[in-house]
Amino acid sequence: MRLSKIIVALLFCTLINSPLHAASEDSKRDARRAAWAAIGIEDYQPPLVRELSATTIAEYPAIEAGQGAAADEKYFYAIVNYVIGKYRRDNGELVSRWVGTRGGPIRHLNSCYVEGAKLFCANSNHPQLPMASSIEIFDTKTMTHLESKSFGVMDEGSLVWFDHYKDGWIAGFAHYDDETGLPFKDHSYASVVTYDKEWRRTGGYALPKTILDRMAPQAASGGAIGDDGRLYLLGHDRTEMYVMEFPKMGPVLDHVATITVPTEGQAFAFDHKNPRQVWGISRPRRSVVHFELPVLE
Repeated sequence: MRLSKIIVALLFCTLINSPLHAASEDSKRDARRAAWAAIGIEDYQPPLVRELSATTIAEYPAIEAGQGAAADEKYFYAIVNYVIGKYRRDNGELVSRWVGTRGGPIRHLNSCYVEGAKLFCANSNHPQLPMASSIEIFDTKTMTHLESKSFGVMDEGSLVWFDHYKDGWIAGFAHYDDETGLPFKDHSYASVVTYDKEWRRTGGYALPKTILDRMAPQAASGGAIGDDGRLYLLGHDRTEMYVMEFPKMGPVLDHVATITVPTEGQAFAFDHKNPRQVWGISRPRRSVVHFELPVLE
């Protein structure tokens, strides 16, 4: 009796794996597709991704240009892990530095931006696990540390950038494929999260496969809301910026443009004087790069 059951099972497996069965399944799928098409259901077509280019304005050597850059009206700031250099915009002269400690409480400064006389920076304990993050605030006049807001360990991943959004905040979190990531969450788990003004989560978005594949095995290292309300992202090492729109439905951001830029990824900040201008870095050249983005219709 047991032998007969085994024979029947083998015959069934052979049948469902046969070319005839595959052809039958294809026919059924085609019939279903035709039936859906008959009532007006079509295949989804993603937004057209425009290909554009930025224009370089200036480039300045800065030894601290390892993670990101920011700027205000008179100065730009080069950021690397636990050191921030303050430079004059008119001639690139070093003015002063904030210097942390190797292996100290601030380990991995990333994206920063200036507001008033304060420099707001995303910080994490990368490459340590579990991932823990904080926001660190510095006085741009004295280049001293002012205050810290700790998020502690977060399931979202490692905080890499944040910005104002509507009446609250928006932030980007990273996951990684290598030993600095979690074994059960690869780079595709990177996400964008929205918060109210008290940093209570209000929503979030996944990143589309079109940019996840290009950022692998890393994640978006920089992000900010542009003057047009779109979200701009830089990856880890490619000379391209991704322009995202918030979807009218669904949980995934819409990738609408890719802009070739003169920086190899990393964190950036929009300019205070001209909202279409950006301050980023070239990590290989150890320089801060000031460039201008084209206007998107």
